[in-house]
Amino acid sequence: MTVYSFNLGIGWANSGVEYAEAYRAKLLRNLKIPAKFIFTDLVLNENIEHLTANLGLKDEEIIWMYSYFTDIKIAKTTYTLEKLKDSLAAKIVDERRDGAVIHLYFEGENNWVAAYMKDPTSSYVERAEFVSNNCLYRKDYYSYTRVLTEYYTPRDNRAYLYQRRFFNEDGTTAYEELLDGDSESLFRFPDKVIYSKAELVAYFIAQLKMKTGDIALLDRASGIAQQLFENKGQAKLGVMIHADHFSENSTDDNYILWNNYYDYQFNNSEVVDFYVVATQAQNDLLTNHFKKYLHQQPQIYTIPVGSIEKLNKPTKPRRKFALMTASRLSAEKHVDWLVEAVVQAHENLPKLTLDIYGEGESLEQIRESIEKQQAGAYIHLLGHQDIQDKYINYSAYVTASTTEGFGLSLLEALGSGLPLVGLNVRYGMQTFVDNGQNGFVCPWSEAVSSPEVIKNLAAEICKLFEQDLQKFESNSYTKAKNFLEEKVQASWKELILAQGGQN
Repeated sequence: MTVYSFNLGIGWANSGVEYAEAYRAKLLRNLKIPAKFIFTDLVLNENIEHLTANLGLKDEEIIWMYSYFTDIKIAKTTYTLEKLKDSLAAKIVDERRDGAVIHLYFEGENNWVAAYMKDPTSSYVERAEFVSNNCLYRKDYYSYTRVLTEYYTPRDNRAYLYQRRFFNEDGTTAYEELLDGDSESLFRFPDKVIYSKAELVAYFIAQLKMKTGDIALLDRASGIAQQLFENKGQAKLGVMIHADHFSENSTDDNYILWNNYYDYQFNNSEVVDFYVVATQAQNDLLTNHFKKYLHQQPQIYTIPVGSIEKLNKPTKPRRKFALMTASRLSAEKHVDWLVEAVVQAHENLPKLTLDIYGEGESLEQIRESIEKQQAGAYIHLLGHQDIQDKYINYSAYVTASTTEGFGLSLLEALGSGLPLVGLNVRYGMQTFVDNGQNGFVCPWSEAVSSPEVIKNLAAEICKLFEQDLQKFESNSYTKAKNFLEEKVQASWKELILAQGGQN
């Protein structure tokens, strides 16, 4: 049997969904259960292997829909500049390097290839752009060989993409994608033509030939849910719930507005064998909602989307008055509120500091806020890092997120004994914090104004440093024991056995 996890894309700065898959992969490996992690988006900004490996997934665990129909394996980029040069028919008359880009110039004017290297010192090529008479006409993408080519033609003073060609290892064409503006792509295979991305996804899933004993887990649904529901074969189908499942403000006694990411999965629950949520609080609420609004009682499992190998304890004193937060820097995480709250709390706690880990679209806004409030001396943007061993250096963890179905960074902080301060939102803070025992939960609703939320956060931060932090630390470690890897692993084993997987 195999557990298949279905997702869309992947990047460097991922959300909790991708990190949940990484934790799941590790636990399934421990259980010696074969697992595949499937991505259906076209990922071209980076070799997909670099992104999945960065997440901790193994090459043999990855299925990328766009390479599935070829014989090219998921692998690191090892295609050399010399190989690229050998493949060029024209004579190179000049070569110039500028960081990670190497320009190869040919005879005649305005004819060159721009080779985009893995990094400024690498000899490995990830992408090459071909230019003639100042017009881009082709892009090649590489891993250990050429993976695909894009073809362009000038139109309306820009390079217009009209075709992609996906290759086999020997350079033969496996299939082609034809594009025409905003119209659906057409995919041409040796034995068939597929007339849309949706049809391609359906065909791809059918080709997986999932069988009895297999389990298909749907992590992200946009553009693939219906195709999976219709083509899962004999596999059991599970839906992973990674966020709050409904809109409270648009729900009353007669009607519930499901989260649009889960609407299809809930309204077609007769096809779903089970759902998985990360906390018992959400299990109870979702169970009640199914019974009240749909008059159904589906199988719902509670399995944390993360786990900790062990309690992480410091070997030296923690930094005093040192706060940290770690997340994707996006609007719903409200790191800008944290900045303002720490600025306010700093007036009463002049030794207070905040380190912010993460990347995202709100980065510049947060940077500007720090500069505007002249807080750069004690609030620091530290970017995307491996922070597993950094929690133990801090006094406490803070968050202002208003959407936490679980909160992997909260769990990691808990497992490192940190007190937590955040908003009273479902379900992470409510799961990890006993208010006044190992942290503080601030009141929150959409009716509470931003200035009031910030004021409350600042007050709770100040209040925290009036407490016996060693006692709070001990209480966090106690709660963290419920999320040790062996316990979460046992929950997955129980689910798989219940769904007819391996003994």
